[in-house]
Amino acid sequence: VIGQPAKSKSPKTPGENKIKPVNKKVKPKIPKMKERESANSSLKSQSILTQMMDKGHFQKLAATLSLAAGQSVELRCKGNNVTWSYPSYLDTFKDSRLSIKQLDRYSQLILANSTAADTGEYSCWLQLCNGNKCRKDETKTGSTYIFFTDKEELFVPTPSYFEIVYLNPDKPAVIPCRVTTPSAKVTLHREFPAEEIETDGTDIIYDAKKGFVFQHPTSDHKGIVYCKAESQGAPQISIKYHLLYVEVPKGPPSATIAVSSRIAGLSDRVHVVCTVLGEPDVDVNFRWQYPGQESERPVIIQNFWRLINRGIGHTARISKSVLLVEDFEDKDEGNYVCIAQNLQGETTVATKVEL
Repeated sequence: VIGQPAKSKSPKTPGENKIKPVNKKVKPKIPKMKERESANSSLKSQSILTQMMDKGHFQKLAATLSLAAGQSVELRCKGNNVTWSYPSYLDTFKDSRLSIKQLDRYSQLILANSTAADTGEYSCWLQLCNGNKCRKDETKTGSTYIFFTDKEELFVPTPSYFEIVYLNPDKPAVIPCRVTTPSAKVTLHREFPAEEIETDGTDIIYDAKKGFVFQHPTSDHKGIVYCKAESQGAPQISIKYHLLYVEVPKGPPSATIAVSSRIAGLSDRVHVVCTVLGEPDVDVNFRWQYPGQESERPVIIQNFWRLINRGIGHTARISKSVLLVEDFEDKDEGNYVCIAQNLQGETTVATKVEL
């Protein structure tokens, strides 16, 4: 669009385009026009997202946008196969205030009666599909972070009053006390001993879109903390965060298997337990193979987990799967195999039960 006015200047001198002075004047402008055109095309490739304003006007969105809580917002994304991303809790509670419609040339997202809790990232992208396979078109995306400001709610509300944050030495840890007002002054405090934790901008930084980020967590950071925010009024306190230091090696699950009795009698109750010790924030999935499986022998399988303290401030997660045979028969004799799987891989352990 920026390049078009420059092009329209040539037709304004009909019959004179062969005169050399005109050509000389145009030549210096060509590189600038190309630069502006390329800048404009790269801008288009970065964002297909606009906000619907009053009286049918639109505006392209910057990286951040501040709106007063209570307002409704309408976003549009150009394209006929658009996917949206927005704060996940709107999906969790199937919030009726949010509506998305795909029309011929654009997709429309409307959020009515906004609240401070709606603060977060709103993005969209075009899907390129070939049959049933679709992928994201990286050249046609749009994203903005919207602050829904509310004097009564300086911190973005959360469903709980207490959260656990794991401090892993291999990756940054985030204390997610996000604010609804980007200009708010936010500080981090330890509950015991009562003190403010210095934000040095290097090891500990504050990002209004994320919260406090510990770039290199150590066991010294563990404990209970909270955030304090100030913005033209009385300071407000966030929920509390329990920082737990993690010291469990990464990799496939470290699994063990145990059985209540290796030799069982007829009609006995036999239970086999598969146990994994791992990182507190890593889920473990269990699968079983057992002698009566093909004949659809009824068994009861229960999975559960809990956090344990391994020394001062070191936390791990114990995950267990229990397979129970209530009325042991000859067809239940044989090998019981547990396959434990996490994001890094899987581990197989087995034990044998004889009659």
